[in-house]
Amino acid sequence: MKGRTGLFDAIRPFAPNQAFTPAMVSMVDALADRFGLPRVGSDDWLPHALSLIKQFEGCRLTAYPDPGSGGDPWTIGWGSTGAGIAKGVTWTQAQADLRLAQDVMKFAAGVDAALGGAPVTAKQKGALVSFAYNVGTKALADSTLLKLHKAGDYAGAAGQFSRWNKAAGKVMAGLTRRRAAESEVYSS
Repeated sequence: MKGRTGLFDAIRPFAPNQAFTPAMVSMVDALADRFGLPRVGSDDWLPHALSLIKQFEGCRLTAYPDPGSGGDPWTIGWGSTGAGIAKGVTWTQAQADLRLAQDVMKFAAGVDAALGGAPVTAKQKGALVSFAYNVGTKALADSTLLKLHKAGDYAGAAGQFSRWNKAAGKVMAGLTRRRAAESEVYSS
C-alpha cells in the first residue's frame, strides 16, 4: 500500500464496513501496477485532488458533449475525454472510477514535471492536480500561477486561479466556483 494510500482511500467508501486484508491490498496493488498507476513517495495530496475533481466534474455514465466548448470533446465519467469516448458510449461506475484513478495519476505526473522539484504541500499539489485535470498540464506549465508558485509567491499563485474561469471566452459560473475552491485548498 506504500505510495498508494490515496487510491485505497478512494476505494474505501465502496466497502465502508470491510477492512483491507493483505490479500486485498496485494490484489489492488497488482491491478494498479497493471493499469500503470505509479507508486509515489507520498500521495497525501490525492484526497484533496479527488475531492475537488469529484465536486466539480460530477459523474455521468453516458457520454455527453463538453458544455464549455460547445460540444467537443465528448466527455464521460468524472470528466474523462479521449479515444473511445463518443456519442452513445456508456460506462459502469467501476469503469468511471478506474479511469478517474488513472487520469488523476497521469495529471499528477504532469504537475510534478511542471513543478520541476519546486516545494509543494499536499493541499497545494491537490489543487494543482485538480486545476491541471480541468485545463491541461500544458496550460499549467505555461501559467503565471505556476511561475509564481515556483518563485515561492504562494499568495500570488493563489490569486491566479480566478483568472481561469472562462470557456470559449465566456465567464462560467461553475469555473468561477471551481477556481475559488481550488484557490482555497491551495492556500490552506
